[in-house]
Amino acid sequence: MQITLEALSALVGSAHVLTGDDVTSRRVDWMTGAPCQAGAIVRPADTEQLAAVMQACHALKQPVVTHGGLTGLVHGAEASPEELVISLERMTAIEEIDQVGGTITVQAGAPLQRVQEAANEVGLQFPLDLGARGSCTIGGNIATNAGGVRVIRYGMMRQQVLGLEAVMADGRVVSSMNRMLKNNAGFDLKQLFIGSEGTLGIITRAVLRLQPPTPSEQTALVACHSFDALTGLLSHMGKALGGGLGAFEVMWQNHYRLLTETLARHTPPIPPEHPFYVIIESLGNDETHHAEQFRVALEQAFEQDLIVDAVIAQSSSQSDGLWAIREDIEGLIKGLAPIFTFDVSLPIADMQRYTDALEKQLVQRWPDGRLVVFGHLGDGNLHISISVGSDAPEERHAVETLVYEPLKALGGSVSAEHGIGLEKRPWLSTCRSQAEIELMHTLKQAFDPHQLLNRGKILS
Repeated sequence: MQITLEALSALVGSAHVLTGDDVTSRRVDWMTGAPCQAGAIVRPADTEQLAAVMQACHALKQPVVTHGGLTGLVHGAEASPEELVISLERMTAIEEIDQVGGTITVQAGAPLQRVQEAANEVGLQFPLDLGARGSCTIGGNIATNAGGVRVIRYGMMRQQVLGLEAVMADGRVVSSMNRMLKNNAGFDLKQLFIGSEGTLGIITRAVLRLQPPTPSEQTALVACHSFDALTGLLSHMGKALGGGLGAFEVMWQNHYRLLTETLARHTPPIPPEHPFYVIIESLGNDETHHAEQFRVALEQAFEQDLIVDAVIAQSSSQSDGLWAIREDIEGLIKGLAPIFTFDVSLPIADMQRYTDALEKQLVQRWPDGRLVVFGHLGDGNLHISISVGSDAPEERHAVETLVYEPLKALGGSVSAEHGIGLEKRPWLSTCRSQAEIELMHTLKQAFDPHQLLNRGKILS
């Protein structure tokens, strides 16, 4: 590394500069568990310490990699021995909640679940929700523009951010901690950092929107006999629930059967004989009215032949049991290891044709290959898991080609919510034009001319 441990210790304290086994004992992502190879890990306590660290790094042209909750899946947190990791694990404060304005101000290292709990404690809610809620951090959620299961109702992380603060590559602090819904005074600079994966600046604090509570949650697992019925059901439930539709999470039969029958990790609430299964969540206020509205909507779906079987959760524990099937990523990994995972988006109408063609090509090349599909159908996002019996680099590239190349013609994206990192960088041109990529390079050069921040991530 260009910067010395003594210089770092002077800025943040020697107890917060980690080296040796304290570095390699840490993983760089949740999926592989690969050890961190950085030259050191520095843990600033606040924005001022981080700014001082970045000023020193900039002077010496020391590259850095930012670490949050390390739940990413695209190798965005990998660091070499020449790089310094900046961990925001000490910057976890919930600074302020404005109940009247409906905002919460937090440091970037705060875990998503802690922010959700803090909002609930004052009778409000922070609506972003995903399976890694206990580990992922707000800074990481913003840096990757996280999605999750309630995008259909509340939007991506971008829609939850009113203001933020970030430290630039040269140590300058850009503080735009806006609390207002409306602020059209010039460029909305925060948008440049949201989804930039730490390549333009290190997010340190944020002002987030809170929403009114929805104490009544109705959850059902239903089965559909065809993809047309599935899309018809999405349209029907959206209209019948009058904007109350919170989640519409689809599991292809290959996902549902793997976890309930093949691996027997869950008791199947509905027999695994149907092509599609959907977890439908409705959010409301009046328990009695809301439950009746949900029941009537499902009855109408039966009458219209949109669903062929259904179970409605009668308690929070039953609801958790239904969601456990959808969120059992650990079981998915164990059942398909070695596994390749993908996060793509494409027009809903093209999804069945795309997945059918993908499975056909997969088994033609690898007769024992397996495809598992689930995702946020309501917002056009599919999570695809593939096993071909080997995770060799040449096999990975061949599988990536099958998954990614068709998306260009469909107007899809190689990343719906997980970002680009290192893993998807070679495929960025599949869904971004040359002009867009050139503009990204221009912004990177303007913000970080020495290429110090998460170098090589997103852009080569």
